[in-house]
Amino acid sequence: MTSLAPDEFNPETTYLNTASYGLPSARALAAVRDANTQWASGRGGPTPNDTVVPELRAAFARLLEGATVADIAFGGGVAGLIAPIAVALPPGSEVLLAEGEFSSVSMPFLHRGDLSVRFVPLERLAEEVRPETALVAVSVVQSKDGRIVDLSILRAATQAHNARLLVDATQAAGWLPLRFADADYWVCAAFKWLIGARSIAFFAATPETAADIRPVGPSWYAAADAWAELYDPIGLATTTRRFDATPDWFGAIAASAGIELIEELTVDKIKTHNLDLADRFRTGLVELGYEPVPGPSAIVSVPGGGDAATYLEQADIIASIRGGGLRFAFHLYNSTADVDRALDTLPKK
Repeated sequence: MTSLAPDEFNPETTYLNTASYGLPSARALAAVRDANTQWASGRGGPTPNDTVVPELRAAFARLLEGATVADIAFGGGVAGLIAPIAVALPPGSEVLLAEGEFSSVSMPFLHRGDLSVRFVPLERLAEEVRPETALVAVSVVQSKDGRIVDLSILRAATQAHNARLLVDATQAAGWLPLRFADADYWVCAAFKWLIGARSIAFFAATPETAADIRPVGPSWYAAADAWAELYDPIGLATTTRRFDATPDWFGAIAASAGIELIEELTVDKIKTHNLDLADRFRTGLVELGYEPVPGPSAIVSVPGGGDAATYLEQADIIASIRGGGLRFAFHLYNSTADVDRALDTLPKK
């Protein structure tokens, strides 16, 4: 099995680390290079490049089935986009989180100081929702080990107890189909599976749930008409766009090119490709004596496998150590040759 877009990527390593950082496509690099050339000439800047922002907003809405452009806001990172949700909760509110959840999801609630934050095993998250639970926050694909949450079950549990559900799609968007209706709030960074830029993140909320929260320190870009209200703002946008932070336009250009490629290939095709590679890798790991976390997931985690990282580094195979284990990630630019090279490099247990 070859990569899905061989003309767009040419890494010098065996890159199995998308869960940390996705690789930029050739079209993204070219688009950012052109924008920088225009900037250096004195003809670039925010105004001409701002046209990419509504295009990117619409592209992310298409990835989140059922969302509209009016439901999407921009930020620079996930934690900052979660902040309005954390601030809006009444003192003492219970927030339910999974043990081992990525800290950008948990820290906005932990460090507010007056919330009741409860951690439970991921597999028990839905059954631990109770009448006093105000909010459940979870990554649909866990960063540490790739486990996937059944959002339909969790959504039913939160609705049964009138709790809100916040989902981080950073490790999912780009390879796993997502439905807007499966959560009240969505956040997602663009620099991993969306093969975008580190400076772009998305926030999505329905009109109903967005009405429950207020922007924290809104910028000029969140105004009803940002370019017309630079000095005498009339008010914030009435849509979810009122949560916008001022975008990094070069980051938006890179992110737009990344999502463009994903849409061309289709999420369904990428999912099949990624899971086939990950399943092949898991099978090989078991034959070598390892015990990887079961799939299906594009992230393959090997608990306790961190000692083998030296073998990978020496062979220029890029993976991650997370929680003492090895973490591999398979995406559209990977191939069976990448899988087999990693398996050939790892020592037998």
